Amino acid sequence: MYMDDYKRWLEADLEDCDLKPELNKISGNDEEIKDRFAVALAFGTAGLRGVLGAGTNRMNIYVVRQATQGLANWVKTQGGNQTVAISYDSRLKSDVFAKTAAGVLAANGINVRIYDALMPVPALSFATRYYKCNAGIMVTASHNPAKYNGYKAYGPDGCQMTDDAAAIVYAEIQKTDVLTGAKVMSFAEGVEKGLIKFVGDDCKDAFYAAIEERQVRPGLCKTAGLKLVYSPLNGSGLVPVTRVLNDIGITDITIVPEQEYPNGYFTTCSYPNPEIFDALKLGLELAKEEGADLMLATDPDADRVGIAMKCPDGSYELVSGNEVGVLLLDYIAAGRIEKGTMPKNPVAVKSIVSTPLADAVAEHYGVELRSVLTGFKWIGDQIAGLEADGEVDRFIFGFEESYGYLAGPYVRDKDAVIGSMLICEMAAYYRSIGSSIKQRLEEIYAEYGRYLNKVDSFEFPGLSGMDTMAGIMSSLRENPPADFAGIAVSKVTDYKNTAETGLPSANVLIYGLENGSTVVVRPSGTEPKIKAYFTTKGKDLAEAEAMKDKLADALKPIFK
Repeated sequence: MYMDDYKRWLEADLEDCDLKPELNKISGNDEEIKDRFAVALAFGTAGLRGVLGAGTNRMNIYVVRQATQGLANWVKTQGGNQTVAISYDSRLKSDVFAKTAAGVLAANGINVRIYDALMPVPALSFATRYYKCNAGIMVTASHNPAKYNGYKAYGPDGCQMTDDAAAIVYAEIQKTDVLTGAKVMSFAEGVEKGLIKFVGDDCKDAFYAAIEERQVRPGLCKTAGLKLVYSPLNGSGLVPVTRVLNDIGITDITIVPEQEYPNGYFTTCSYPNPEIFDALKLGLELAKEEGADLMLATDPDADRVGIAMKCPDGSYELVSGNEVGVLLLDYIAAGRIEKGTMPKNPVAVKSIVSTPLADAVAEHYGVELRSVLTGFKWIGDQIAGLEADGEVDRFIFGFEESYGYLAGPYVRDKDAVIGSMLICEMAAYYRSIGSSIKQRLEEIYAEYGRYLNKVDSFEFPGLSGMDTMAGIMSSLRENPPADFAGIAVSKVTDYKNTAETGLPSANVLIYGLENGSTVVVRPSGTEPKIKAYFTTKGKDLAEAEAMKDKLADALKPIFK
């Protein structure tokens, strides 16, 4: 079957001139052909993500057309104003895929609002809401290596598409022939016919205004003298992040020159992920040279932000997503109480794999902290519920340990632009009172205990990888561990059991241990890997780290 598909692609008159040479090159190589054609990229709530190239299991204009035709078929059943917003980041072919999708939508008689230059995930979410669209499309593969691209689909609320809608779109995709099934119109023709329009300055300005309205201490940054080094990691964050920071008064910004402008090859960091040291290495070197108070980096689609804080000895320390989440929750709550802007019955939201230290901080400030499944759409879902009850202003903050933050209901996905603004405002505030982010973090640990949160990932590449992962999760359910490293399991929460959790079904297992530690096992939704999340607590960092290492060693044999 896959060989028939390969031959069909080989004989087709392909518009993308990069694809035919690739198909010729793999002639006679059964494994390569099988890898590209034995399966198709699956469309789920995270949309599509895959390696660029020829084939049904790759990202190319034909797979994008097929996916967009499936989306168009769904949109046409939805009524409304029959409009879809589109944005894209700096990845290879992102602009091509965005315009390809726009052409398919236009050919189906659907209106398009597309950004005239690359803009991040939160800008797409905002435009989807601003124009009252039926759906949104963001062309990105987030923080994956350069050989990847992807396609995220959004619902009318600006949140990533629901499971039900994604299932309908996927069914429509499967009915659509990948090479010939999509309706096609050139981007230029769509513009000429008035079906494709660019996102206006009114929408862009409203996006920036919505972010700037969420300052906790307006005006503070103008006099605080914060010195910042920033890296957009060759992605879409440069324009929106610097615009907002300049607007609020942070002007001493040094951009990492090698990572300033869009570059889909990501030549200075093979994995443009602000969670990892290599991606921040150039920024850290520059921060030391400049004596910056803070080093900040956003990922290519600017929905996640990572930082390094200056320590008293002049060195720089990376801050985890959990730590930044707790710091921001603490800063926003304390600041809004001080300024009299805290709503009645405030609500914050975090994912189930994020640190329980946030629960302690929230309780201290009288904030209701809700825990939801992993995936920012579930945080968006909580905002939507508050909005439906006419109480959307109760939402003050949401975060995931994977460096995603949101303060305010103006978008429904994580936003590195507001994350960057609030982190810089927080740093400026602590600087203005003779303190620092580092000092405040140590104070939080002194008050609530030394929590440690670490994540280990186990990769399962190849076509059999997903089957291996499924087998491991089944085995854990069928033969539940009684202990890890001799520490008894006191409670197991299986998130497939909706009656037990009160949440939608998810392939997540959480083990509570009798010493207060937790171990979470969860397959990634977008990559062939299983993640193990460890939370340990000690009288100091060394004790917490020793416990984490002990638990991690006990888990390794399970993932072989």
